[in-house]
Amino acid sequence: MLSHMSIVNPVEVKMKESSRGSLYEAIVAIGLRARQVNDQIKTQLQGRMADVIIDTDETEGVNYDQLAISREFDNVAKPTFIAMKEAFEDRISREIPTIVVEE
Repeated sequence: MLSHMSIVNPVEVKMKESSRGSLYEAIVAIGLRARQVNDQIKTQLQGRMADVIIDTDETEGVNYDQLAISREFDNVAKPTFIAMKEAFEDRISREIPTIVVEE
């Protein structure tokens, strides 16, 4: 599971990415990566919740297993911060596709 990471300063990421080229491309790449990370976290959460046994007699009561899993996932860093950290550490690769126009 993705663990809590230290927070990255957005200004540092902006300065580093702007020195490489288009800041817009960097923002798009970070946004796409954040969506991928969010999907991974969501899949992990759904997988863990599927393993929890729901007692039909106590449907109105507190399910402590679900509560413990929810608290665990509350401590996971936000997908945007994870993507920013990966971009700052040069772990996100991006390439611009070439468009061929036939006449």
